[in-house]
Parts: sequence; C-alpha cells; structure tokens
Amino acid sequence: MSLPASVPFRFARAAVFAVVCVSLGWAAHVFGGGSVAPGVLAGALGGVFAAAYALAGRERGSLVVLPVLGGAQAVLHLVFSLAHEASPVVALAHAHAGLVPGLGMLVAHGWATLLTGLWLTRGEALFWALLRRLAVRLLLVRLPAFWTSFRPACTARPTVLRPAVLRYAVTRRGPPMVVDFF
Repeated sequence: MSLPASVPFRFARAAVFAVVCVSLGWAAHVFGGGSVAPGVLAGALGGVFAAAYALAGRERGSLVVLPVLGGAQAVLHLVFSLAHEASPVVALAHAHAGLVPGLGMLVAHGWATLLTGLWLTRGEALFWALLRRLAVRLLLVRLPAFWTSFRPACTARPTVLRPAVLRYAVTRRGPPMVVDFF
C-alpha cells in the first residue's frame, strides 16, 4: 500500500536523499584526490534535491532507489570531475579520466551505491511503517471520541437492581460452628 506524502515529509525525504547522495559523492571525490568548490557542491545538492523531490511523492522501493542513486552518483562524478580545482592541464586530464573511469572506480561507485541504496531503502521502509503505525494510533485514539459525538445522550436513569434470593444457593458464610462433645 503506497500512501502519498505531504509536502513537509516529501521535503524531508528529498533532503535526506540529497544530503546522503551528494556527501557520498563529495567524500569519494575528495578521498580520491580531487577537490570541489563550495559553489559546485551547493549546485549539486540543489540539483539532486530537485530530482529527489520529484520522486519523493510516494514510498519507493529498492527497484527505484538504487537506479536513481546510481544515476545521481554517475552525474555527480562527472560534475565533480569537470569542476575540479586544478591547473587547466590537470583539470583536462582529470575530466578525461572521469569520463572513462577505471574498473576500480566503477567497483567503488557500485559498492557505495548498493550499500547506500539498501540503507536508504530500509530507512524508507521504516519511515513509512512508522507513519502507518502513527496513523493507526491516531485513528484509535480519535475514533471513539468521534463515534460518541454522534450517539444520542441518554437521559433516563438506569433501574436499580434489587437483590434476589437465590433458590439453590447454599449460604454458609462465617466462622465454622464449634461442636461441643462434653
């Protein structure tokens, strides 16, 4: 069952996806020896956020999250490689190497995408399960109050029940009888 997300939840989910995706790409690029200008990082964050916001309207599974994350990582790698802060000769060489990455880079991006995608998918499932439980809890709390507002008020007093003597009841309450043999 897939419920539509309201704007604050959609915004929060898109922000988490964008921050995780861009920070992963940025950290991998920096650990690989590159550098990223703050303006390029902000632009990348805005671009990934816009794409994630467009897809954050409903619950998404791993069949959607993994390809989107992989595509975003590929685009971020290309953007960070082209915007590398270095001399023009080094930037051109790095950009060319970024367009045709080696096997090690593809494996690293693949593993990072897979692990991050599975982590985001589990977080997504947990988030939606929490929202469903919260909705059920709110319904259980508010439904009785809602239902009693439609019941007519009872003005008659209940009849007082009188004690009835039970025909077959054995009443032996009290202390035991003392029997004197002398």
